[in-house]
Amino acid sequence: MMRLMPIFLGFLLLVGHGATAWAASAKATALRQANGLTGFTPPEKFLAENFVADEMNPGVIFGAVKTFAASRKCPTTWLIESVDKNRPAGPGSPGMPAEYTLYLEEDCPDQVVYYVFIDQSGLTPQQWIEWREKFHKSKAGEQFASAKSKLDLACTAGCGVGAELRFIQKNGELVAKSPEAVLRQDLKFAPIYDLNQGKKLTK
Repeated sequence: MMRLMPIFLGFLLLVGHGATAWAASAKATALRQANGLTGFTPPEKFLAENFVADEMNPGVIFGAVKTFAASRKCPTTWLIESVDKNRPAGPGSPGMPAEYTLYLEEDCPDQVVYYVFIDQSGLTPQQWIEWREKFHKSKAGEQFASAKSKLDLACTAGCGVGAELRFIQKNGELVAKSPEAVLRQDLKFAPIYDLNQGKKLTK
């Protein structure tokens, strides 16, 4: 009997750890259901991409998406809209790259936060810039032209971009502050490249 005790205790620890790792809070579960979201494992290429956090005029580039995810203090889970769960493989056509919305859920005791990313990991950094330019021409061509030249320079410095943090939600409500400002000021998440100064940043 005594010899079986360590095995039994080990089993309890294993089960307990698994339950902690996978159990979402009641609020997180309700938000997932309300938004039609389900668990998802993003492609490694997307997770390894640098990202910007301002749609029109980014001031900085942040490092890998997975580095940001790992920096969060509360348990995180990647989610995707259920209709996109069985997404086709590949980058899509040259004129219409595959683009998916991925939600990084941070499940904290006092709030549930969604960091909403756009995944275009099928594109090279230069293709990503060209696609964003094409997308924004009808809305604010001159404004994005300035951002494009800065992003081009970042590409040559090895700090190309392949993802975008489009917006942030807290408890289902859109955060008015720009995602870039939230990351830099509130979360103290350091960027790797300053687009306005055109140079890499050291930690």
